Amino acid sequence: MRIGLYPGTFDPITNGHLDIIERATLLFDKVIVAVTTNPSKAPLFDIRNREEMIRGSIQKFTNVEVEGFDELLVEYAIRKKATAIIRGLRAISDFEFEFQMALFNRKLSEKLVTVFLMPNEKYTYLNSTIVREVASFKGDVSRFVPEIVNIRLMEKFKKAKEES
Repeated sequence: MRIGLYPGTFDPITNGHLDIIERATLLFDKVIVAVTTNPSKAPLFDIRNREEMIRGSIQKFTNVEVEGFDELLVEYAIRKKATAIIRGLRAISDFEFEFQMALFNRKLSEKLVTVFLMPNEKYTYLNSTIVREVASFKGDVSRFVPEIVNIRLMEKFKKAKEES
């Protein structure tokens, strides 16, 4: 079985992420969306909420699972019997970092390959940071994220305003 592992913080998941997931489902028998934390980022949503939003967004895919993890990516991928790590490339600016990580991961395990997928061009400018920022100013992000994410963002920022 070909298992592709799509790791990320997904804070929150966007339509660009979903586009990558859809493309990956055509290449792999199973895709695991692996939700993690990034020590250099302060997440808006905790990992449980991010997992829930992703599950609510991928229901149409029969070969996609969602799971949080908190260990070295390569070790997690080997434990899950993944054959590839899936990474999305929106623009040239993503490539340098992703290329470096792919080479480093290859040094840690030659069994794993990194597969770079490009989203539809309509998502090349889209990222979670921009979505969070626009939503924090009550901007309409409904066309950039799944409905469940849009609802959670509105609730999150409404609650934050009430508490301030």
